[in-house]
Amino acid sequence: MSTPRTPKIKVRDLSFAYGNRMVLRDLSLDVPEYRITAVVGASGQGKSTLLMVFNRLWEDIPHARLTGSVNIRLNGHERDIYHRSLALPDLRRQVGMVFQTPNPLPMSIYKNVAFPLKLAGGLTRAQIQAAVEKALKQAFLWDEVRHRLNDDARQLSGGQQQRLCMARAWC
Repeated sequence: MSTPRTPKIKVRDLSFAYGNRMVLRDLSLDVPEYRITAVVGASGQGKSTLLMVFNRLWEDIPHARLTGSVNIRLNGHERDIYHRSLALPDLRRQVGMVFQTPNPLPMSIYKNVAFPLKLAGGLTRAQIQAAVEKALKQAFLWDEVRHRLNDDARQLSGGQQQRLCMARAWC
């Protein structure tokens, strides 16, 4: 018998609206760590909105509002992601989002994955190279692109672009 794990994400009594249009109402859920969790439903039912709540991408949308709480375990500690002590850039470095339509940056495959690491700073060139290779391997893309890392990422197939964006999010 397995022991229950502390959830990676805890959502409690979450409601979300765009103006007068309520998209999520009184949602509570636990998202386990190291498990695949699917959010399914018809178009326009709040799936993307829920994901945007997890890294606060919605905050610049006029008239959008949220009530309830979202706690995420970051670096081993449960954090209220809406508490003022958690800086937005720190949250977004740890909670990435890959959109349905891939959005590779207009640069090489290598630079796409290395971009967040260079932005954060503090790593050597060798550390960045190792992290890029690891992320591309995690995304099952390394074997397909290792000999063309300097090619424009926008020239990859749609599926490859999606995996590239996942690799970038892992960095």
